[in-house]
Amino acid sequence: MEKELRSKITLSANLEKKIIGNTGLEVTTIGMGGAPLGNLDEKTARKTLEKSYELGINYFDTAPLYGAGNSEKHYGRFLPEIDRESFVISSKVGRLILSEEEAKHHYSNDMVTPAIETNLKASSYKNNVVFNFSREGVLRSIEESLERLNIDSLDIVYIHDPDDNYEIALNETLPTLLELKSKGVIKAIGAGMNEWEMLLDFAKNGEFDCFLLAGRYTLLDYSALDLLLPKCIEKDISIIIGGPYNSGILASDLNEESTYFYQPSPKEVINRAKKIKIICDKYKVPLKSAALQFGLNHNSVASTIPGPRSPEEVINNLEMLSFEIDPNLWEELRKNKLIP
Repeated sequence: MEKELRSKITLSANLEKKIIGNTGLEVTTIGMGGAPLGNLDEKTARKTLEKSYELGINYFDTAPLYGAGNSEKHYGRFLPEIDRESFVISSKVGRLILSEEEAKHHYSNDMVTPAIETNLKASSYKNNVVFNFSREGVLRSIEESLERLNIDSLDIVYIHDPDDNYEIALNETLPTLLELKSKGVIKAIGAGMNEWEMLLDFAKNGEFDCFLLAGRYTLLDYSALDLLLPKCIEKDISIIIGGPYNSGILASDLNEESTYFYQPSPKEVINRAKKIKIICDKYKVPLKSAALQFGLNHNSVASTIPGPRSPEEVINNLEMLSFEIDPNLWEELRKNKLIP
């Protein structure tokens, strides 16, 4: 009855959009990172998704890893209520959620190893989420994601954190995804990682439409700038920025509790962030706004996807995105060798 009475949510805002590679898929320059959803209760997750869509965000990202399927399930209660043509959804392959019985028998398989992650809040999840980049694993992962998401198709599928599985990712995972793309089952293929070096190898040796680059093109870490981003422009591979706040420090008070790549921030990183903030304060620009907009200034970048945990954080992210920044701020940061 509640679902019948609830009015359809409509897309009301008009955010800038960019095309993913040469796929024709258009995504808003700010998307919805789905990792935090995995640990949210149903009501909060629902309100967060509603607010994102209401304010014009059309790109939603998730993965089986996030909350061991909970993130996808939250999306699955929301997405069927909105126009399928009005949003782009991405999920990932490379991890499977196993039953207790399956988990007992799979750890001996070289291609299936335990995936212990900070995204798994409940310890009971940890032994049931395993790496699997095989063809069989990819097909099963996509099928199960579609079930949890309660939709019929995925727009973008990323190979998720193949750090120790480069060969099978390139020679088995990618060909499987290319086959699915040729059949129209998916529209775009990507890889999502925290490190840029393997993405560069993927760009050189594989057929990709986009990369989800987490934390390596930000105000504090732009290590991907010189090699990966030019290659992506050359190959027409779009960059999606994950972790634009470097897991929290660039959205924090810059104290000892600030986190950097999900660990306590080193003193030198905090000091560097403080120097950036001094210049931001001079131009009356929130550090968080500079952090969010920095990545979008590069031609290779199509979208940035912070992970809001509440409707209020969605609103704040959009405020930070729309904050007008004086070009002189960027120039002063360059003169002080704080950005390239």
